[in-house]
Amino acid sequence: MAAPESALDASPHGTPPFEAWMRLAIQEAEAAPGTGDVPIGAVLVDPAGKVIGAGRNEREALGDPTAHAEVLAIRAAAAALRAEERGDGWRLQDCTLVVTLEPCAMCAGAVVLARIPRVVFGAWDEKAGAAGSVFDILRERRLNHRSEVYGGVLGEECGELLREFFAAHR
Repeated sequence: MAAPESALDASPHGTPPFEAWMRLAIQEAEAAPGTGDVPIGAVLVDPAGKVIGAGRNEREALGDPTAHAEVLAIRAAAAALRAEERGDGWRLQDCTLVVTLEPCAMCAGAVVLARIPRVVFGAWDEKAGAAGSVFDILRERRLNHRSEVYGGVLGEECGELLREFFAAHR
């Protein structure tokens, strides 16, 4: 897939922490098909490089249309910050969200509302992506928060997970 011009493309070389964190997101994604869910995984990393939230698609498992990997990782991170009494828990201002597929509009909206400053993703989503493909919610100037976006990190590997999943379901 061709990357939109507006995105900062960290591949093919990637930034070393981005690739390491993406491998953790891929591990989350690999568990999703066990419940019939699309293999998308996400991790939320604090400024020290510690994973404070993780999630994978669980729409089928939970019967919840909002149970996207990003939303679940954001919820887990906010709960972890509240438990550690770090900030107010819902503002994830110094964190990085790493996800295997470009966020959709719902997930991009959650990123904006959580004040996440940096989003790293693997595969581009030319049908529903909201980080530069179809929409660019994460960098919309009219909103009160914008994120740095790094697309294509281990994109081929992330895309292959999706291709294999959908090939098996046709």
